[in-house]
Amino acid sequence: MTYPPIKITFLGTGTSSGVPMIGCTCPVCTSTDKKDNRLRSSIMIESAKTTLVVDTGPDFRYQMLRQKVNKLDAVLFTHPHKDHLAGLDDIRAFNFFQKKPIDIYADSLTEEAIRRDFYYAFSDTKMPGVPELDLYTITLESFVIGDIPVTPILVWHLKMPVLGFRFGKFTYITDANRIDDNEKEKIKGSDVLVLNALRKQKHISHFNLEEAIQLVKELKVPQGYFTHISHQLGKHADIENELPEGIDLAYDGLELKM
Repeated sequence: MTYPPIKITFLGTGTSSGVPMIGCTCPVCTSTDKKDNRLRSSIMIESAKTTLVVDTGPDFRYQMLRQKVNKLDAVLFTHPHKDHLAGLDDIRAFNFFQKKPIDIYADSLTEEAIRRDFYYAFSDTKMPGVPELDLYTITLESFVIGDIPVTPILVWHLKMPVLGFRFGKFTYITDANRIDDNEKEKIKGSDVLVLNALRKQKHISHFNLEEAIQLVKELKVPQGYFTHISHQLGKHADIENELPEGIDLAYDGLELKM
């Protein structure tokens, strides 16, 4: 199967509190290295024809401004937690300038949260200027957005089902601490795998650094990047020096071309 060339931009690589964390004076949160400043996790995928974003966290507006994004075709959601959902209202700017609704793709659990939290976008008597959304419910079946093929991957965030996504040879997974063997098969053959790696210590619902490293090795993916990083992991430069060849920490603004 042939895939269109795509560019991936890491809009945010931080955990739910972001880095620096409010009120924290630890060495990571007070670091002068820009790579230690992490907005909430999100990526943008661009082909020659299509631009889509995975998750609209609380930093969505600033992420769009920082990357000077002036075109958006669709949003994919991984799950309904606020650090991945809360910024959806700011889609209104794209509605205004593109003069059309934005396509939204989510599983039934996340769709329920979107309809609840942004109820005013689905009201029979809408106020002017509310978000205009065309909402599509997705399952684990592959589909296409514009010219970009999408394969959902079911992962587990403790007991919550979360969707990762494979776009051609690029796979993106966040907020997971377990992946069933049949879903791992969907990842194999990727050239790049992005995983959450919250910290070094064990966590109840996220991969820690050691677990993320082992999964990249198990699946034999040539290049791994880690995201959804907390200040507890340590400074970007220090952790980079500890990682095996072929594995790196992602950082805000990192761009990959595939």
